[in-house]
Amino acid sequence: MTGMKPLLTIFVLFIATAASAQKDSAVTVNRNVVTLKEVVVRSNLNAPAFITRIQEDTSFYKAFRNLKVIGYTSLNDVRMLDKKGNTKASLNSRTRQETKHGCRWMHVLSETSTGDMYDKRHNLNYYTAELYAGLFFAKDTICGEDNIVKGSEFSLKNKSGIEKHKEQLKMLFFNPGKKIPGIPFIGNKIALFDADVSKRYDFTIDMDVFNGEMCYIFRVTPRANLSSSEKDQVVINEMTTWFRIDNWEIVARNYDLSYNAGVYDFNVHMEVEMTRFEDLVVPKVMRYNGTWNVIFKKREKSLFTATLFDFKKG
Repeated sequence: MTGMKPLLTIFVLFIATAASAQKDSAVTVNRNVVTLKEVVVRSNLNAPAFITRIQEDTSFYKAFRNLKVIGYTSLNDVRMLDKKGNTKASLNSRTRQETKHGCRWMHVLSETSTGDMYDKRHNLNYYTAELYAGLFFAKDTICGEDNIVKGSEFSLKNKSGIEKHKEQLKMLFFNPGKKIPGIPFIGNKIALFDADVSKRYDFTIDMDVFNGEMCYIFRVTPRANLSSSEKDQVVINEMTTWFRIDNWEIVARNYDLSYNAGVYDFNVHMEVEMTRFEDLVVPKVMRYNGTWNVIFKKREKSLFTATLFDFKKG
């Protein structure tokens, strides 16, 4: 028996090593190495097809475009913060969007504001609040819109000043991981799947429960061993997306973005949760916590939450 102990120990170590080696796996998709967690390996996920779907995905943007063609109620909480993180201006409102005959319009059901959120003409004083209003408020009746994504890509054509910046911010929010034209110094640093960008990131597919539903989780994080110069090229600090197992629909997405280009800097955290209304996927909660600073303008630090419900087709 004494002579068997070394053999038994070697056998146990061999089994443990083999089991450990099978915990995670890795696949190469379009020259990008993707780590598959053990539970994903056992689920027999078609990883290349899944990654291709993510690369070509437009459903996240589509979900927001769906808001242009349906009615809904929105609870809006926008807060502008001072340097110490205290609220210096706020907007709380309940609004209702209605749709009919290809048009949409909005009713303000209730509203309270504090500080200098509005100027004397009732125009919003803050850049971030204007962006929020552009996403969820409609001052006048708007007609002729649709929820078609193809051919409706963001464009900077014929846009300048704040309208151009709004469009760039929408690209950053709704197409995280894709190249954004016209933002100085970033170039394609945000294009996650481009070869010269992807080499700075780790890609992982996992499975876990989100809001009571088992989901695939696709997570992107900067590699731990980046040099200082490589870290300076990172814009996406983390992006995590939850997908339904059966049809790969996006359930939620969280992402952290930051960059300092000298003439401007930003540090933004976003959380978006989706829901299904009839045949449409739409956002039900959107949370933002971020700071922006552009040369010659005051830094804006803000929080906002949009809670959407009571969806209805016109």
